Amino acid sequence: MVNRREFLKASLAASLSPVVGGCNQSSPWEKEAYRKKGRSQVAILGAKSYDVPLKYTLLKGIKLFRLSVQGKIVVLKPNFVEFDSSGMINTHPAVISAAIEAFKSLGAREVLVAEGPGHRRDNEYLQTASGLYPILKDYRTRYVDLNHDDVRLLNLRSRFTNLNHLYFPETILKADLLVSMPKLKTHHWVGATLSLKNMFGIIPGGIYGWPKNILHWAGIHESILDINSTLPIPQFAIVDGIVGMEGNGPIQGGPKHCGVLVFGDDLVAVDATAARLMKIDPRKIKYLEWAERFLGNVIQEKIVQIGENLESYQQDFRVIESFGYLKTLSG
Repeated sequence: MVNRREFLKASLAASLSPVVGGCNQSSPWEKEAYRKKGRSQVAILGAKSYDVPLKYTLLKGIKLFRLSVQGKIVVLKPNFVEFDSSGMINTHPAVISAAIEAFKSLGAREVLVAEGPGHRRDNEYLQTASGLYPILKDYRTRYVDLNHDDVRLLNLRSRFTNLNHLYFPETILKADLLVSMPKLKTHHWVGATLSLKNMFGIIPGGIYGWPKNILHWAGIHESILDINSTLPIPQFAIVDGIVGMEGNGPIQGGPKHCGVLVFGDDLVAVDATAARLMKIDPRKIKYLEWAERFLGNVIQEKIVQIGENLESYQQDFRVIESFGYLKTLSG
């Protein structure tokens, strides 16, 4: 375990590691990193607005996957980036509130919220400005700033970057279930930012800089793969697509109402389904193309759609010009 006073030393060590994105093409991942199933389930449930009670929608989505959380520690990892008056940048507090209620009602020993924002270093400001603070207070829910949490060094289970190892927060490693709760958004560097990209926020800025500079230098697509392949705990995803973002995401785009929540225990399949909701071809997103080979399912025929019909909620999300090729769906 590394405490805060050791961050400077850790940061120096990390900065000396190779940071040029790369991959050993003959064996880019270890055997332990392979978790792809023959078929995956993804649930789509309608949710018209943040003003309606969402607890029972969350409960329904979670129960569809028969998650066992009795007596366990559940960490909710939302996406908090910036001040968000329109509700399209950050995971909406109403969805987080409903998730806290749902997991507690299912018997979780503790439900906590944890995030390491890449832009704003002042977490108290983000909690207040986003409307999360009163929810944490009302539900007596602990919040952990992952940018400054104690950390543990883990060897990477894949080699898409040349970093070899990463420091992960103890709060994440001690969880029994990690729930990625991203926004449904386009992204100006990787095309789409969903539950896999949301894991960028668990990597501590106190070591890797703002906005996680070392990961950017190592390659964003490559870092997404190495982070997710190395996480040693069960994961689940709840995508907030009630209001998403199109265009120049993840901050400067425009709102897009979809009225939907997406659930699943295969984050690759969840992200592929969420991309299709935006009429984006997931197989043309670099990190999903690689993730499909060992982390989860992207091909539509290998994803069992449960809940409601995908086509009923599809919206044509704008992307920036350089990602125009993502809009040609091929299945």
